[in-house]
Amino acid sequence: MTYRPNEPFNDLPPLPPSFDLESAVIFKKVLAASRSLAELKGLYETLPDPRLLINTVVLQESRDSSAIENIVTTQDELYLALLEEGASQSGAKEVIRYREAVYAGWEHMQQQQGLLTVNGITRVMQRIKDTQAGIRKQPGTVLKNSVTGAVVFTPPCCEDVILQKLGELERFINEKYENDLDPLIKMALIHYQFETIHPFADGNGRTGRILNVLYLVQQGLLPLPALYLSAYISEYKQDYYRLLREVTEKENWEGWVLFILTAVEETAILTIRKIRAILELKAELFPLIMEEIGNSNAGVILDLLFTPALCED
Repeated sequence: MTYRPNEPFNDLPPLPPSFDLESAVIFKKVLAASRSLAELKGLYETLPDPRLLINTVVLQESRDSSAIENIVTTQDELYLALLEEGASQSGAKEVIRYREAVYAGWEHMQQQQGLLTVNGITRVMQRIKDTQAGIRKQPGTVLKNSVTGAVVFTPPCCEDVILQKLGELERFINEKYENDLDPLIKMALIHYQFETIHPFADGNGRTGRILNVLYLVQQGLLPLPALYLSAYISEYKQDYYRLLREVTEKENWEGWVLFILTAVEETAILTIRKIRAILELKAELFPLIMEEIGNSNAGVILDLLFTPALCED
């Protein structure tokens, strides 16, 4: 594919690429990631009320995904904002909107009989950014090196081209029978394609990371949109951006797919550990609460302590 960093990348081809996506090294990593994800799914399905834990996981995912965009908030600011009518700190506001966007995207997907659509993805971005803006209409969007100021990438332009490429991506996301790619490999391809199309003026990174977890739910790999995926991306942010560019510049699909598969594997394990830690803490607190207030309300109080006011009925 033709690529020049200073020109709109309108030659971005539709998915899937011609690269061999089922090499031995990729296949081995798919198996490892799938095992970890299956264990997480099984853990979720054993919970009597998964909402009591999904909210904690989604909140932390929201915080880490926002941190990738240099939107930083402390735990104290975040939880204080949840207790107030509105967040006073801009970072906390952005994190809370991310959490709301996860649920908005999940709800829209359910309303569309499990389809992930361009309209649904746009709603996610609008909730993240608290805006009614849609697809980029004007030319001039470029991505620059933060140190040198040099243009490193110019996404496709303009609205008609972006809509065409988003339409192709929507078909690829929702098709069931046209290819037999493993869903985790397919998720890596979808994430690259969305970030490269860069359809919005702002919020593309966070929207793309929400799209990842919604796709896992759509594919039945998770019952709920709760995976601590951004923790890994935040830790290896430089590799994340480098490998995105290497797909565009060098067609290094293997490096990119392996990165995403490793992220899924390691963050599934991390999410499992966090959920088990939360369950252990609940078990430790239960007798203490019973001692203070008695049997009748102990369970209710305990559940309230582990529900950070995030469920939207």
